[in-house]
Amino acid sequence: MNDLNNRNPVLLIHGIDDTTAIFKKMAYYLTGKGWYVYDLDLIPNNGDAGLDKLAEQVAKWIAKTFDPEQQLDIVGFSMGGIVSRYYVQRLGGINRVGRFITVSSPHNGTVTGYLRSGPGCVQMRPKSAFLADLNQDAAMLEQVNFTSIWTPYDLMIVPPTSSKMPVGREVQVPVLGHAWMVTDRRSLDAIAIALSQPIKRDRPPEQIRDRQKSLQNDSKI
Repeated sequence: MNDLNNRNPVLLIHGIDDTTAIFKKMAYYLTGKGWYVYDLDLIPNNGDAGLDKLAEQVAKWIAKTFDPEQQLDIVGFSMGGIVSRYYVQRLGGINRVGRFITVSSPHNGTVTGYLRSGPGCVQMRPKSAFLADLNQDAAMLEQVNFTSIWTPYDLMIVPPTSSKMPVGREVQVPVLGHAWMVTDRRSLDAIAIALSQPIKRDRPPEQIRDRQKSLQNDSKI
């Protein structure tokens, strides 16, 4: 494990229909290992808001909670992983996130997104324009310590392999269920290991910052 003094604060981002309460066991586990853990409730949490709008909530919360130079790590569960990706790739998070971990997140969409018609659910459908946009420059994630953790027994992310990414580290854990990915000891251990990896860099390369500035101007944030 890395030295306690070199650890970043960890922000947990929940999934659809969840609140911060889902992270009770994970927060206790990580705090016991020496991390300072934070979380926030996304509103609304039911897919009725676009994931880009929820990511703006994350960006504002981080700006209000941490000093501008404070680097942090993010763990995003399910929908929260995609919300976090938008923050990292589109709202400047690439400049301050050291380690980024997604847990059972539908990076390539999930057919369960067809069960509801809210904007956030539409964005999580397979081949959605929203996911296509994020995935076309997913290589940005190589600039942080990115880890995708998933289980082949996931009935919420369908197919489960949608949680895999072609960049960063991939960790498969045989957890029997979607929600258990934030409580099962094997998953928690994998998260702790990912949070313990040495950070690749202090600042992203110049071209990544230029790309981020261009994207922010295009979206008029």
